[in-house]
Amino acid sequence: MTGGGLAGCGRLDELACLRRVRDRIDREYARPLDVEALARGAFMSAGHLSRQFRAAYGEPPYSYLMTRRIERAMVLLRVSELSVTEICFAVGYASLGTFSTRFTELVGMPPSVYRNQVAKGCASLPPCVAKQVTRPVRNQEAGARQPY
Repeated sequence: MTGGGLAGCGRLDELACLRRVRDRIDREYARPLDVEALARGAFMSAGHLSRQFRAAYGEPPYSYLMTRRIERAMVLLRVSELSVTEICFAVGYASLGTFSTRFTELVGMPPSVYRNQVAKGCASLPPCVAKQVTRPVRNQEAGARQPY
């Protein structure tokens, strides 16, 4: 960026706005959210929000939302006795099939297998360490198919 003044302030304002969108996703991940609603709240078009969010955070807002939901599901699978179906709905999915597909894409195994294999192996780890070592890494092939 060259110069300063209004151009610099505009960019800083936009980054602050993107951070508010990200924070909203982090807070309200279990609620019905879509890119259009997030964009309206940020006074942007959905396309502009998606492009700017991807530039700032490396993935579009919809993918970021799905990743947050799966991360929360991973925690619930490790620490709760809720069924996979209950967890699916608790983290904001309306369909068990969609939840299982997204979970498998991000984590590399279905939720029930994750609970039986990985979660039990993390039982002795402090929660903050377990969260870090089990954090999903978006599959690059799956990310390339995202329409957003």
